[in-house]
Amino acid sequence: MTAQTPPTPPTPPIPRDIPDLPAIPGIPALMPSAVPATAVVAPARHPWAALYRVLVAAMSATAVTADMLIGPAARVACDFTVQANILLILVLTLSARRAWSALRPLPSGLTGAAVFYVTIAGLVHHLLPAGASITGAPGTHPLWQSTAAHVLHTAAPIAALLDWLLLTAPDRLQLRMAAPWLLYPLAYLAFSLIRGELLPPGTPDRYLYPFLDAAQHGYKHVLGNALLLGLSFYALALLLVALDHARPNPVRRRTKTGFRLRPPVG
Repeated sequence: MTAQTPPTPPTPPIPRDIPDLPAIPGIPALMPSAVPATAVVAPARHPWAALYRVLVAAMSATAVTADMLIGPAARVACDFTVQANILLILVLTLSARRAWSALRPLPSGLTGAAVFYVTIAGLVHHLLPAGASITGAPGTHPLWQSTAAHVLHTAAPIAALLDWLLLTAPDRLQLRMAAPWLLYPLAYLAFSLIRGELLPPGTPDRYLYPFLDAAQHGYKHVLGNALLLGLSFYALALLLVALDHARPNPVRRRTKTGFRLRPPVG
């Protein structure tokens, strides 16, 4: 005779309210984490933004090259406007590549600094009575120099601001970025004063900007001008940060989503 299998006892009903188990000593509780929306949005290419940035970078590069060929290259390279435009060229070129390839955008602090510096160069050139730099000095090729000066002081800053306002996502700049942006103008002030002291008196363009001419105005007057300019630059940086948080988002939102852990290119 075969042994009979004993009947299976009925499963007790599952209670609706299960009490929470006590925490195990020594094991930290796991905090809830929310997945950001940018982590599930499929990356998108922006060919028109890439094309615009390449054109602006090429325009600025042409103007910088013309200044280098016309004037002494070492002297032109010391100009704040030229240095700011070189930074803008590099930033726009990298941003164009990332927009074309749908890669993560450059850090907002870097792109904001490039816009900030070329804006400073344009405002100083147009608002200060003695703000003209060596790029606008007359020479053997006045037409080329005049065109390059207009590009570096007017066209490039406006184009950089339009790219930032119309082709990038807002709410990226932070107040803590404003103070570090002033380190480069401060370093340029020290460089300009040291350069002027090392060059012999009577050297052309001994001081690249007239309001930094310590030999003519004295260090007290020059440092006073630098302080006023520094406060103005800091106010401009705060204005850019505030504008970044107040402007609407020009980047078109995509309804199609995926699960690639990369944010969209703005």
